[in-house]
Amino acid sequence: MFSFIPLDSQWFWAFCLNVILIAIAQNLPLLTRSGWVHAGGLGTILWGCLGWRGWLSVVLYLLLGSLVTRLGFSRKQQAGLAEGRGGRRGPENLWGSAATGAVLAILIGAKLGSENLLLVGFAASFAAKLADTFGSEIGKRWGTRTVLITTFRSVPAGTDGAISIEGTLASALGSFLMTLCTVGFYFVEIGSFAVLVFISGLLATLFESLLGAVLQKKFTCLTNEVVNGLQTSFSALFAMTIASILY
Repeated sequence: MFSFIPLDSQWFWAFCLNVILIAIAQNLPLLTRSGWVHAGGLGTILWGCLGWRGWLSVVLYLLLGSLVTRLGFSRKQQAGLAEGRGGRRGPENLWGSAATGAVLAILIGAKLGSENLLLVGFAASFAAKLADTFGSEIGKRWGTRTVLITTFRSVPAGTDGAISIEGTLASALGSFLMTLCTVGFYFVEIGSFAVLVFISGLLATLFESLLGAVLQKKFTCLTNEVVNGLQTSFSALFAMTIASILY
């Protein structure tokens, strides 16, 4: 389906198109200036390995994530729960979310491993991250009762490892929307693999909450970006493991 094309063709155009698009889009309030530079590198990798569909699927992830971040943004700012820099993501946020997907895209482009399984993992990694963004942003703004996932004791919104009913439902919506995108771009087929991607994305948000509640305060190396990387890796590995059994 996909091919690892030499630098003088698809990779060349991938680089040129991303430079042009980043130059046009850099004034949008989505990423910091350095974040846009790194986004150009990520976009080149995705287009070079997966073609325009891989690139566009992650652009949609970024747009949906940025949109939900801005819902009720002023209220979240007043409560001290809003993302810094006016909601703009930096390079650390970008790679914390997309490093797993980028590695899988490179493996697909280099024809290392089963393409079908790697595409399932690619889809699941971004389903997990959009689920996390939806759950976190909507839960912080509209969660009526926030509890710690390990004890179900009430805690303030924004606490590491905190969940709410509203946030969990929002996570399910985020995973569902990203699954639809990957189905629409033919990364996974409608049926058991699509359901698997959706479930993996949702389960990964609970895994991320467990990491936050149990380990994040104990280990300073577990920054939010590292936890995001572990979450997306968990989702991808879980989906690929189950898919390998089904496939």
